[in-house]
Amino acid sequence: MKKYRNWGFFIFLLPVLLWLFLLIVLPHIDLLIMSFRFEDDYGELTWGMANYKEFFGEPIYWLTFVRTAIYSLVVTFLTFVIGLPVAFFITKVVSVKYKGALTLLVLLPFWVSELVRVYGWMILLRESGVVNHLLLKTGLLAKPVEMLYNDAAMIMGLVYTTMLFMIVPLISVLDSLEDELIEAAFDLGGNARSVLFRIIIPYATPGIVSGSIVVFMLTLGNYLTPNLIGGKNSLWFTEQIYNQFIASFNWNQGSAFGFLLLILSSLIIWLGLKVSKQNLAKVVQ
Repeated sequence: MKKYRNWGFFIFLLPVLLWLFLLIVLPHIDLLIMSFRFEDDYGELTWGMANYKEFFGEPIYWLTFVRTAIYSLVVTFLTFVIGLPVAFFITKVVSVKYKGALTLLVLLPFWVSELVRVYGWMILLRESGVVNHLLLKTGLLAKPVEMLYNDAAMIMGLVYTTMLFMIVPLISVLDSLEDELIEAAFDLGGNARSVLFRIIIPYATPGIVSGSIVVFMLTLGNYLTPNLIGGKNSLWFTEQIYNQFIASFNWNQGSAFGFLLLILSSLIIWLGLKVSKQNLAKVVQ
């Protein structure tokens, strides 16, 4: 009986292993090999570090790389600052019968594609959009203001498009926090600040780290939102990768840029796990 059970487990596991190997591991190995190939002065493909040297030799590349990493961290922090009160309100403040409805309201905008949501913000914020129209009607503005195509609009769009992936892990972990623990802390003389930093945040750390990893990875690899809302002045490293692959058709250089982005994301996530004293197995539970 045990033998058949082991075979059954292997049969169900096989599609997952094939999916991981064929669609993730194998393409990444191929891209890694391509990143070390480049054309020499005679147009012949050869091996070397020229693609990586090109990255460090051009300031526009590594400055965009650093800018993308910093803004991704900013977006992750903002989603946490906004998402924690929302998750706490849903799990600990409102009545139980309203939790499902409020959670549904959080999920509702994400039932449509990211493209539709980004275009919705563009309709709201453009010069002839809803926000400018209301401000002109109320007399707060004398003429329309361009609210798009800047870093602030890009960060706002990225926070909005990734907010769900912070709120859901926080709701999951805070839902298991006993209300009596918070009440006991206040009874013993604690204030809102001490309860937040000594009870709620430490208890919610696995959810915070889990949400931060997902939000950071999605933001770092996002192409659509920075391109549409940020415009040409808000450079994002994924745009550099896109230009190498599609515009320049330089797959070798694009592969090198992609692996540099992968190394960056892995390094920052590793540092985040070390600082928070969490391990990946605990976070993904």
